[in-house]
Amino acid sequence: MSKIIKFTQFSIRDLIVASAPTVLAIVGVCLLAYWLVDPAPPRTVRLGTGQENSAYEDFGKKYAAALARHGVKVTLVPSAGSSENLRNLKEGKVDIAFVQSGSTNEEAAEREGLSSLGSLFVEPLWLFLREEKGKPPITQLTQLRGKKINYGPKGAGSPRLFRQILELNGVEKGEVERFSLANTPATVELLEGRIDGLVFTSAPEAPLIQMLLQTPGIRLFDFNQAEAYSRKLPFLTHVVLPQGIVDLGRNLPAEDYNLIAPTATLVAREDLHSALVDLFVQAAAGIHGGAGWFQQQGQFPSAKYSEIPVDPEAAKFYKSGPPFLQRYMTFWLANFFDRMWVLVVALGALILPLSKVIPPLYVWRIRSRVYRWYGQLRAVEQKVEEAPEATRMQVYEEQLQRLNEIEELVNQVSIPLSFADGLYGLRSHIQFVRKRIQFLMGEATPAALDSVPV
Repeated sequence: MSKIIKFTQFSIRDLIVASAPTVLAIVGVCLLAYWLVDPAPPRTVRLGTGQENSAYEDFGKKYAAALARHGVKVTLVPSAGSSENLRNLKEGKVDIAFVQSGSTNEEAAEREGLSSLGSLFVEPLWLFLREEKGKPPITQLTQLRGKKINYGPKGAGSPRLFRQILELNGVEKGEVERFSLANTPATVELLEGRIDGLVFTSAPEAPLIQMLLQTPGIRLFDFNQAEAYSRKLPFLTHVVLPQGIVDLGRNLPAEDYNLIAPTATLVAREDLHSALVDLFVQAAAGIHGGAGWFQQQGQFPSAKYSEIPVDPEAAKFYKSGPPFLQRYMTFWLANFFDRMWVLVVALGALILPLSKVIPPLYVWRIRSRVYRWYGQLRAVEQKVEEAPEATRMQVYEEQLQRLNEIEELVNQVSIPLSFADGLYGLRSHIQFVRKRIQFLMGEATPAALDSVPV
């Protein structure tokens, strides 16, 4: 009979098994928190831009490129302009869009669940007119009566703004023949002489603005009362197009021009993920933060110049800069840790009590390897005690054989040295039962039985 007893210093396997319920509970809490506490930001977002060859379209492409570097796909949704973008935001067709200041008000924005990510740039109201030979240039808007002017397509920001400007000058609806062409075909009509003028609201970077500023026979209207307009309509600012800014060598324009300008803002739906808000505002700082024709270095983007309430995450950026973690980590890694701070607190409260469960489970698992054999010993004793007189010797022999089998199996049990006392106790009890059976069979004396340790 083999007498080999297996001992180990420590049972890694038993520790893993004892720890498994706790580890699974912690992993389950982590996964639940990852998906439910604060969902991960989406990988795609829809940005409402503007017409073909517009500044909105051009800047939209820059935002798409900036967010693509962080693994976020920006789908550009073209539109007629600011008013259509605002409508698309309300209807959920886009997640974020360029909107011109003055297009809505604070109460309406809050009611529709919209917030501003900040002002990006000024987009002056450009009124380009054909020069008429032998006639002095138009210097007052009242001189537009009877003229053919393209206000811009329905859904753009310029028609609404230009109507307000004409009303301030006492020009009634119908006194100016209105056209509603998109910017590109309207420019063609102006150059062909089929209309007398056209209106844009756009940043000076727009290709059509650049072209018209350098086209002979096309003159930019000078809003010489720009300061008065900015007082009448608070969402407007007075800006100056400096002499020579277009081309210093050719001195274009040949004089300063006064212009009135709303600001372009990024407006988002309230359900836009806060992490995407951070990405867009950071992209805006890179795209619009430099000096330009009408702005100083660092003037934009800004929480100012918008009648729409600024998103709290955007306001935090303007006050403190990018989130701390995003200064040192990639966007997705920083976002993961930023979202998981709630989980860290929860784990702190969860790990301590659960860790107290592991040691008792470990001890129970080790000792159960010994204790379960006591059931076998008790079964042997019961069969010996209940053996019929006619077959008693046969039962005694069978149970002695069973004890030998139990002892052989017990000797194969692997157990840490710190629990060796339990194993040796079990082996002594097996020997005690064997001596008792042998005594009953007449193979041992009562003195031999008394010498067996209990």
